[in-house]
Amino acid sequence: MHPTPTPLAWGIIGCGKVTERKSGPAFNKVAGSRLVAVMRRNAALAQSYAERHGVPRWYADADALINDPEVNAVYIATPPDSHHFYALKVAAAGKICCVEKPMAASHRECLEMVAAFEAAGLPLFVSYYRRSLPRFAQIQQWLDQGAIGAVRHVQWSFSRAPNAADVEQTPNWRTDVKVASGGYFEDLASHGLDLLQHLLGDITQAKGIAGNQQGLYAAADAVSGVWQFASGATGSGYWNFAAAGALDEVLIHGSQGQIKFSIFGEQPVQLHNADGTQSLEIAHPENIQFFHIENMQKHVNGQVFHPSTGQTAQRTTWVMEQILGG
Repeated sequence: MHPTPTPLAWGIIGCGKVTERKSGPAFNKVAGSRLVAVMRRNAALAQSYAERHGVPRWYADADALINDPEVNAVYIATPPDSHHFYALKVAAAGKICCVEKPMAASHRECLEMVAAFEAAGLPLFVSYYRRSLPRFAQIQQWLDQGAIGAVRHVQWSFSRAPNAADVEQTPNWRTDVKVASGGYFEDLASHGLDLLQHLLGDITQAKGIAGNQQGLYAAADAVSGVWQFASGATGSGYWNFAAAGALDEVLIHGSQGQIKFSIFGEQPVQLHNADGTQSLEIAHPENIQFFHIENMQKHVNGQVFHPSTGQTAQRTTWVMEQILGG
């Protein structure tokens, strides 16, 4: 592994909303990690972020942050259309990288990113942080213990009503096909499809149907998909952003029981089998990416192997492309 200074000194490219609570503060809470610089094209917003979070330096130019001699790890928290562009710059600079999900705008770009960091001998992480959360570790434990027998099928049902900004047709990069071609499906379903592969193994084939039912934006707002895992277990899901009510429910059906949970909510995780029903409340940390960031620090020091890397994340992008029609 590429020799890595300790502690990791992080710089953030794109210190927007996602970094305010989900990730940014955790870089200073994890032992052996600190946040030393942030960048945003709007200099005033970059300065504001730095001052509010106690970050020593701020930039309005990404190259300046990437080439900051004190920064040895870069977190790319921009929309997905720029992940590939910035990641290749980070690899060329010889620094560790973490990119927000989804990994990139296409599977081809994902593979190019993986190759660049492999050639540089550097780790590339992706912020599929649910792989590191305790509530999903509990589900993994049940599966590993054979609590529901052999997994037969997984069903994920997700729906929500259009938000006010969509109804008012306010510009939003998440529904701009030039920035995020898969719309909210790409932004949200990526989390669950990635987690299911972490829990149940690689998806080896997938297909689906996508359409736009509201006409509020160009991206798809209704998607249905089916897939199969390498184990032979099957899966299906639907994601609708034009429905009347909110639903987020995953059911893993086994030969001897069932596991029920939510991808985004904090409802109890439930196990149903011949022994009865077990329901556990497992809260998220204050900064939801804390354990993800902690695992990056442990990874570079050889303590653990991080569960979300470029290699695992590229597979999730491939699955989404198959469901959306390639």
